[in-house]
Amino acid sequence: MPSDTFPDTLRHTLTHLSCQTGTIHRTTPDGQHLELVCQTGVPDFLLERISYIPFGKGIAGVAASSGEPVELCNLQEDLGGVAKSAARQTGVSGSIAVPVFSETSGAVIGTLGVGMQAPHDFTAEEKDFLADTARKIARGLENPAG
Repeated sequence: MPSDTFPDTLRHTLTHLSCQTGTIHRTTPDGQHLELVCQTGVPDFLLERISYIPFGKGIAGVAASSGEPVELCNLQEDLGGVAKSAARQTGVSGSIAVPVFSETSGAVIGTLGVGMQAPHDFTAEEKDFLADTARKIARGLENPAG
C-alpha cells in the first residue's frame, strides 16, 4: 500500500466502523514519538496537539509504548488514565488506538486511531478489522512508494 493511499484507507476504516474521527501516526526516527501522517475529522484547534506525541502520552502514545490496543468506551466521562483532558474537545466518546507493527522487525512503527461520538465498546470483530488495517498501513509506512 503506497502511503498516498492513507486518506482512502482511513476513510474506508471510519465508514466501516461508523466512526467520525481517525488518525494515522508514524514513529519518528528516534523511536520515542509519533508524528501525524493522516487524519479525518479532528478539529483544527487540536491538530497541533496531536501532530507530535511522545510514546506513553495520550491514547496513541500509550498504544505505541505498550504495543497493545488502548480503548476507551466513553472518553467524555472517563479518560481511562491515558487520555488527555483536551481529547474531550473532539466530541468523541468511544475510541481506540491500535499499534502498527513492522512486518520485518516487529517493532511499533505507528498507530491507527478511530473514534465515534457515541459511547462504544469495540467488538472482537472490530478489533480484528483494525488489526488487519494496521497491517496494511505498516506496508505503506515501510514502503511509501508502494
